[in-house]
Amino acid sequence: MDAAELKSLATTMERIAQSLERLAPSPAPSPDFEAADCFVFEPPAALKPIRQVNRIPIELLKGIDRSRDILFDNTDRFARGLAANNALLWGSRGMGKSSLVKAVHAAVGAALPTDASRLKLVEIHREDIEHLPRLMGFLRASSHRFLLFCDDLSFDTGDASYKSLKAALEGGVEGRPANVLFYATSNRRHLLPRDMIENERATAINPGEAVEEKVSLSDRFGLWLGFHNCSQDQYLAMIDAYVAAYGLDAGSEREAIHREALEWATTRGSRSGRVAFQFIQDLAGRRGQSL
Repeated sequence: MDAAELKSLATTMERIAQSLERLAPSPAPSPDFEAADCFVFEPPAALKPIRQVNRIPIELLKGIDRSRDILFDNTDRFARGLAANNALLWGSRGMGKSSLVKAVHAAVGAALPTDASRLKLVEIHREDIEHLPRLMGFLRASSHRFLLFCDDLSFDTGDASYKSLKAALEGGVEGRPANVLFYATSNRRHLLPRDMIENERATAINPGEAVEEKVSLSDRFGLWLGFHNCSQDQYLAMIDAYVAAYGLDAGSEREAIHREALEWATTRGSRSGRVAFQFIQDLAGRRGQSL
């Protein structure tokens, strides 16, 4: 091959390289962690800052005192650089699982010394769990500490993405980054539906091993906090707390508000923090107030 042919080949290769560079996606910009304390993960590697977080002050969460104190202590230790556990908040719907995570994040952040690094909350959606190992690797290099939060986490029959979560939490060579903690909420204690576990038991060569492989996911969470249906007294305590916080009490109306609140819960077939707040929204609207 003579010099002219070599020059022509070099020119062609350069054009190909330039074309490939134009086709390749531009690298994701590094997130500005000072822009907010909360972020939402957007695959494959973007973090959207959330400056106005939808959450309830921790003092308004009633009937879950023990879970509140345990989760606060665990989060506070992590924020201060001490050992802490991944946490699974499981149980009855509407009892404040996700509200507690967001409220604890705010409360712990407010209690940290002013010169301490702020604790960041990063929400990852259930459908993006397969990207969790990449996200953890992305956060590993940061000097900040992160609470990774997945609300309503569960897996259906045939869904194998739970294996990515298992590897990210405790498996793998690298393990979970020291500056990342994972909190999840779920209505299921083992995150998997019973029929999925029973099907494995019925069809596997070794039923015991198959079931162990499925339920071992929840074992990756060192902290389990159960949330159960509240009593009538707890439900009314929630109502009283909201009424006081939003200035809805006209003085002598406590018993009337309680009767309305109980009727509201009866029409919905359950008593919970969510039902209590829905009643308060209705009460405030009828009185011409906004929350």
